[in-house]
Amino acid sequence: MTDHDRPAPGTSAETSSTTGGTAREPALQDVLDASFGSMVLLEPVFDAHEEVVDFRFAATSPEAIDIAGRRGRELLGRSILETYPGVAGSDLWQGYRSAYMTGVRYEGELDYEEVAAGIPRLSRYTVRAVPCGRGLIVSWSRLDTHERRQRRQALMQRLARTGWMDHDLLRDEITWSPEVYSIFGRSGSPGPVALRDLAAQAAGTDREALEDEVRRLMTSGERIDRTVRILLSAGEVRHVRIVAEAETDAHGDPIELNGLFQDLTAVKRSEQQLLEHQQAVLAHQGLLAAERDLAARLQNTLLPVSQQVLDLAGLVVDVAYQPVQEGLNLGGDWYSAVELPDGSALLVVGDVAGHGLDAVATMALLRFTAKGMAITGTPLPEILHRLNTLLLHAADRPYSTATMIMACYQPETSRLTWVQAGHLPPLLLRQGEARYLPPPAGILLGATDTPRYEASTLDLSPGDELLLYTDGLIESPGEPLDEALSRLARTVVERNGDKPFLEGLVRALVKPADRRDDICALHVRR
Repeated sequence: MTDHDRPAPGTSAETSSTTGGTAREPALQDVLDASFGSMVLLEPVFDAHEEVVDFRFAATSPEAIDIAGRRGRELLGRSILETYPGVAGSDLWQGYRSAYMTGVRYEGELDYEEVAAGIPRLSRYTVRAVPCGRGLIVSWSRLDTHERRQRRQALMQRLARTGWMDHDLLRDEITWSPEVYSIFGRSGSPGPVALRDLAAQAAGTDREALEDEVRRLMTSGERIDRTVRILLSAGEVRHVRIVAEAETDAHGDPIELNGLFQDLTAVKRSEQQLLEHQQAVLAHQGLLAAERDLAARLQNTLLPVSQQVLDLAGLVVDVAYQPVQEGLNLGGDWYSAVELPDGSALLVVGDVAGHGLDAVATMALLRFTAKGMAITGTPLPEILHRLNTLLLHAADRPYSTATMIMACYQPETSRLTWVQAGHLPPLLLRQGEARYLPPPAGILLGATDTPRYEASTLDLSPGDELLLYTDGLIESPGEPLDEALSRLARTVVERNGDKPFLEGLVRALVKPADRRDDICALHVRR
C-alpha cells in the first residue's frame, strides 16, 4: 500500500458520522447484508508512526456472531484488541496485519479462550481474511460446534444401532455412515457395497423378497421398508430394517439412492422372549383353570347342595355349605347328613388341611369311608381309628391331616352319641342359653399312629338346638379362638328364632372381605 493510499496517522481508514464511528462502503454493506454466516469488514487503526496497531469492526453480516455471543450490529465500532485481548501477538493477529500490508489473503485455524469475557472453555475457529479496498473482509466458522454435532449424531446412531447410505447411481459412488459397517459386520471390509449386494446376505425367503424389492427400487423408484434377516460371515443372524428411497430425474429414472439401516436384533430377541413368556403364562393359566374346574366339579359332585333342610329321624337339619372357590383355593370342608338303615341319623362335619385337588380328594375319601362304615354299624370311635390309619398309610397320597366330628342320633331314646378328632366343640342351645359340649378324647386324624378316641352322649330334649360347624364360620384375622367362640355363642342367642337361621348367622359372623376359608355348618333341631 502506498503512502498516498494510507489514511492520516492515528485514524481508521476513513472518518464518518456513521454507526460505530467508521465509514462503510454502501455496496459492500449490501453484500454483507445478503451473506450467510459470520462475515465482517475490519478497518485498520494506525498509531502516530503509521503502523497498524488494531482493527475495528466497520460492517457486519446479520448472522455474524463472536465467541461472547455478540451478533451483527453489536460488533460495530469495537476494536479487535480491546474486545479480544487474547488475540494480541497471535498467529491470527499477524495474519491480519500481513494480509492488510501485502494484499495476500490469510487462512488459518484459531484456538481461542476469551479470558476477559470470562468464557470458561476453549473454542476453535477457521478464519479467512481477504484484503478489500481499505480494510479486510474476514469470515470465520466455529469448528467445535460442527464437531460436537457430528459426535452427537454418531452417538445417536450407535445407541439406536442406525446408519445411513447414499448411492450416486450416475457416478456409482456409495457413502456409508460408520454404524452401517458395524450393522452388517463389515468393519474390516475395504469400503461400502451396493444395496443389491447387501440383499445377497439376506437369509432364507428374505433374500428373494429383498432382491425383488431392490430391483423395483432401481428401475421404478419404488420405496423399500422391510425388516430382513441378514447372515454375517461368522454365522450370526441379525434382524435389520432397511428403508430406501430413490431420487429420480425428469424421466422418472432413479439417479440416487438414500437408505437407512437399523439393527433390530435386540428388539426381535426381546419380542421373542416376551412371546415365549406370554405363551408360558397362558399355558400355566390354562393348567390352573383346568385344575380349578376339575376340583370344583369334584367338590360339587361330592356336595351338590349348598343349602337345604332335611328331616332325619325326628330331627330337622339345616345345611349351610359355602366354598370359597377363588382360584385354586378349594378347601376340604365337608358334611354328611343321612338316615342309616336302622332308622338313626348320621351327622358329620369335617375339615381337611390344605386346599386344592389333594384336599378335595382326601375329603371324598374320608366322607365315603365314614359313611360306609357307619352303615355297617361300626362304632363311632372305631370309625375314627380306621380313618386315622387310612390317612397315615395311604401310600399314593401326600401326607394330610383332618379334623372331624361325627354324631349318631337314636330317635327311640332321643340320645345323641358323638365323637370328635381335633374338631371345634358342638354348640348346644337349650331354653335360650348357649353352651359348648365338653369334647371327648380325640386327636386330629393323621397326626399319630397311636390315637385315642372316645364317645360322649347327650339326651336331646324337645326344642333343643345343636350347631356343628367348621372354623370358616368363626375365624377372623387376628382374633383369638376363645373370643371367636364367645362371639359365636352370643350371636346364636341373639338370632335364635330367625328364619332362615343359618343364612342370617353366616351373614352376621363372616364379613366377605375377611373370608379366607370354606364355611360348613349343620343346625340340628329336635
